[in-house]
Parts: sequence; C-alpha cells; structure tokens
Amino acid sequence: MSFSDSESSSHGGEREYKVFRQFSRDRLLYEMLGSSTSGGSKSAWKVLIMDKVTVKVMSHSCKMADITDQGVSLVEDLFRRRQPLPSMEAIYFIQPSKENIIMFLSDMSGREPLYKKAFVFFSSPVPKEFVNHIKSDTSVIPRIGALREMNLEYFPIDSQGFITDHETALEELFSEDAEKSRKFEVCLNTMATRIATVFASLKELPFVRYRAVKSQDASTATTRDLIPSKLAEAVWNSLLKYKSIPNFPQTETCELLILDRSVDQIAPVIHEWTYDAMCHDLLDMDGNKYVLEVPSKSGGPPEKKEVLLEDHDPVWLELRHAHIADASERLHDKMTNFKSRNKAAQVQSSRDGSELSTRDLQKIVQALPQYNEIVEKLSLHVEIAGTINKHIREMGLRELGQLEQDLVFGDAGAKDVISFLRTKQDASPENKLRLLMIYASVYPEKFEGDKASKLMQLAKLSPEDMKVINNMQLLGGSSQSKKATSGFSLKFDGQKTKQATRKDRTGEEETWQLFRFYPMIEELIENLSKGELPKNDYSCMNEPSAVVQDRPQNGSMRTRPTPAAPTEKRPAHSMRSRRTATWPRPHSSDDGYSSDSVLKNATADFKRMGQRIFIFIIGGATRSELRACHKLTAKLNREVVLGSSSLDDPPQYITTLKLLSEKDLSMGAPQPNFW
Repeated sequence: MSFSDSESSSHGGEREYKVFRQFSRDRLLYEMLGSSTSGGSKSAWKVLIMDKVTVKVMSHSCKMADITDQGVSLVEDLFRRRQPLPSMEAIYFIQPSKENIIMFLSDMSGREPLYKKAFVFFSSPVPKEFVNHIKSDTSVIPRIGALREMNLEYFPIDSQGFITDHETALEELFSEDAEKSRKFEVCLNTMATRIATVFASLKELPFVRYRAVKSQDASTATTRDLIPSKLAEAVWNSLLKYKSIPNFPQTETCELLILDRSVDQIAPVIHEWTYDAMCHDLLDMDGNKYVLEVPSKSGGPPEKKEVLLEDHDPVWLELRHAHIADASERLHDKMTNFKSRNKAAQVQSSRDGSELSTRDLQKIVQALPQYNEIVEKLSLHVEIAGTINKHIREMGLRELGQLEQDLVFGDAGAKDVISFLRTKQDASPENKLRLLMIYASVYPEKFEGDKASKLMQLAKLSPEDMKVINNMQLLGGSSQSKKATSGFSLKFDGQKTKQATRKDRTGEEETWQLFRFYPMIEELIENLSKGELPKNDYSCMNEPSAVVQDRPQNGSMRTRPTPAAPTEKRPAHSMRSRRTATWPRPHSSDDGYSSDSVLKNATADFKRMGQRIFIFIIGGATRSELRACHKLTAKLNREVVLGSSSLDDPPQYITTLKLLSEKDLSMGAPQPNFW
C-alpha cells in the first residue's frame, strides 16, 4: 500500500504555511484528483466515484467547479447503477469497508470493466486483508493505476474547524446505559479514526491530552467520566500506526486537547451575540443556506433566492465574528460609502436630490454588471442584519441576554431569575428553558429536591422540558461523586458554587453590550499554550519531557513542544472573569468587494505561526467556541483548530439533551437529589 509523499510535513521547514481547511482542499484537488492520470496526459476527462461518507468529505472542502477544473466530468455514487464508460479512467475515493471493496471489484473485474483504469484512494487506513483481497483478483490488478491511503476522513466546516459527523454522539455516549450498546464502541472508534486522519493528513504528531477523572473520584467514576480518556487512547493508538508514513514526524509537533461537553454546559445555550451565531440562532436557516426575497427583475412579485453564508463571501468572512450591533454599523458604513463612490448612484441622487433606498440602488445598477456583485452582497447582509435586529426587539432578547450574562458573571441570582419569569410571561418556552439551563449550571443547588419543579411551574414549561434540565446531570458523570462535588457545575473542581464578584481586567473596557461572555475553552487554550494545564485535571497519553522553547529574535519560527507544567490548584470559580473582544479586527474594507483582501491578508498572517493547537469536544461544539479559536489564533500566533463530533446551534443541542433519557419525570413528584 503506497501513501502519498507529495506533501512534506506541515510543521517547520520552508514550505508555505497553509491554513487547516486550505490544506485539506489542496490535498483532495491536487494530490488526489490532479495526480490521477495514466501516460502523463491530463487532458482526458475522468469519473469520480465516492460513497456516502467521502462525498461529504469532498463537499465540505471543494466546490463542483474545483473538481471540474481537475478534469472530472462526472461524479457518481458507488452504490448506484452506473453506465459503463470503458474509454474513461475513474478515481475512487472511498472508505476501506468490505462493501466498498466488493463494489469496486465488481466494477473493474472480468472481461468488460466499467472503466479503462481505476485510481483508488481510501479515506482512512485499509486493513491488510482487504488489500490482499484486491490483489487476489488477477484481472483487476493491471487496471489499477493507484492504490493509496489518503487518510482524510474528516469534514472541514471552517478555515479552522472540522467535525467527525457524529450528530448523535451525546445520545450514543452519554445516555443512560449507553455503554451497554454496540453503538457506544462504534461511535468512539469511528470518531478516533477520523480525528487521527486529521493529523495524518497534516503530517502532525500531537501531544494527546484529555480531561481526566480526578484521583479522589476514580473509585466512583462511571463510563461517562472516562469517555475523554477512552477517546484519547483510541486516537493515540491510531496515530502510532501512521509513524511508518513517509515524512510523518517521529516526535511531537502540536497539541491536542480532548474534552467533552460537560466542560461548559452554558456555551451551547446562552445567546451568543455575534453575526454568525445570531443568523443560525434566530433565522430559519438550513445549514449555511438562507432563503430571502428579492425584487423581481420583471417588475412582478418578489422572488425567492437561496444564498450560502460561507467563506467565499468576503462580507460574511469579515463580519461573522463581529457583534451584531458592530456588524450592522459597518454594513451601514459600507453602503453609505458605496453610494458616495458609485457614479451611477451619484447621477441618480443629482437628478432628484433624494436619498437612495437599497431597493432603488439595486434597480439602478441592474444594467451595470460590474456593480451587481457589490450591491448583491451588501444588500443581502443589510437585509439579514435588519431581520435579526427585528427579532431581537420583538423577542426582548436584550433584557434576557443581560440576565444570562449577569448570571454567568455572578451579578444576578435567584431573585432576578424569578422576577424575569414572573414578569416576562410572553417569553418563548425555548428562551425560558435556556435561561433555566444556565441557572442550573451556575447554581445547581437551586434545583435540589422539589425546587426544580417549582421553577418549571413558574416558567410554565412542560415535563418534556424538565427532561432537559435533569439530563444535564448525565453529562456530569457519576451521581455519587457529583453529589459530593456539586454536580455538573462549570468549575474545574467541584466545590459548591457561590455568588462570585466579577473581576474586571485592568485597562479593558466593554466595547459592545452583551459581549462579555466567552466559552471555557478560551481559558483552557491559553493555559495549554503557556504549559499551565493542571496535570491532575488534564492527563497526557505521551507525556513530554522538559524541553526549552526555541525563540529566535524575530519570534517567527514554530516553537518546540512545551510540557504541561504542574501548577498549584487555583481557587474554584463558577463564574467567568470579565473579558472583552480586544483582539484585532479583521482586515476590513469600505465596501463588500474589496473585502476579498481579508482572505489574502489572512493567508499572509499565517505564514509565521507557532505550533498548532487542536481542541476536540465530544458532544458538539458551539459557534462561540469557534469564534474563540479564531480570536486566540491572532492572540497566541498559533493556529487553533476546533474539532467536534458536530457543530450545534441551541435548538439542536436542546433536542439532543431530551433524547438522553426516555424516563418520564413527574412535575408533581419530588425530584431526586442528584446534585
């Protein structure tokens, strides 16, 4: 079995630094599709055949136009009946499963194969018995142009993020008696395999760290408590097999920290006030697809148009991590600037002296193709931001958001929550439930005995909603150990939560209201970067020995590994210290078009980076956590990549929590004292 050695290690050396998603894209396009030719001819069209998993891998990294540019004229499903094309060559990008091998051999064996030649690329390591099975068919061997492991079976969702596509991971790993199901091991092993292919693809060998069970809780630890360590062990065992790959590093080159969703149960439900998070929280979006109404070019009723909010849109790329108020202001400034610079707009204004509306502006430039792209991009985002702001006003989210953040930072307590529930009866059930989930995370003792039932009755929520509150304990692990350590609270140790005073950082001021919140992984990443993760809380599969960092005068070289030094345990705190978005703004522009410079500048910024940091969260990541990774990349000068089983918005996360337990809990009966 050969493995591509066309790419050298992604750490150190003189090779141009590529951000995570770009590296994945380039491997698929150039290392796989671009190199799959026989006789040195690249002009002949090819067929690309994929299975249900690899087609997702491809679609998360590449557009159809990218694939066509590499000489692919037809994309086929491995398990659908296909027309024989004996004059064309085929590229198979498939998982190394028994079913896939059988289908491939069926295509290429016998007197009349479907294709002239086959270039076979596996998404993850292929067992030797499968290779031997292929080699045993003598009619197929001469028709194989390549048989290689791409080791690329993850799904990039962002320039610095990926998922393993396990949307049911919480249910399969953390539900009651989950460990008794076959799905438990299958989920963990598949997840580990896909995580390992990230490092095989990038040619990186990480220090594999994970959230550990504390020594005092070891005797009462449940399977749920051990999930991060089980996954870490499986990832490490998979990585050991890659050391024989050409150019794969033999010593550690980056950091990987494996966590589960219990590390922060507030981040998935609190209202995150960035443009990106608000779009996915408040708008009716299908993934990254948004449907809006646009004026008809024929003068008829408005037409529906689908748009994708993705990295190819420079306005989206610039504004997605901005506070919604900041994004709205910047969009207004862009539109104003466009009107002042655009000649057609100036001409129209000089005719009647009136100010142009967005719709008028669209009509003016419809005959001017060179301006269409600018207007469409700006008009799209102006409308989206306006719709979001309308929802914020109608739902009263500013007051709710203030209470949420005050709870987290220790500025609010029981009286404030009860007052809100009594006076805001018109608040949606979902928003009231999200508030109580935050309240339960910060003050678990307020849900002991029948207190939870009384709160749910005050909020007029259903027994189904009660399940969500109760199921939060399942992410916290052992009920006995958690009873003694105050449940699933967000502290790094388990002391009883108390009303904490907020600590302002010297010299930092809040730029935008409701932008105080930050996810707990932000602190963890900073501590990891400094080598200050406490060893009794976070263990390492391949514990590093003491090394000294190489720091050239210009500070531009990638650093050698820094060990996680043991530190004294700091006092517990259930609230987050106050922080603000003080990181540099992205390269902005006056209009939507020149925002393309954001991409160019971002690439330039990455050329001098320290070692990568990877964070993997079992049970779903959030958009606030993805934002934190982008923020810390700029702050630490190290690319921080977020991985997870899925990327969840609040409604998805709440639905998943409901599925963790099928037991009906009576609202009237006293609740068990599990915190």
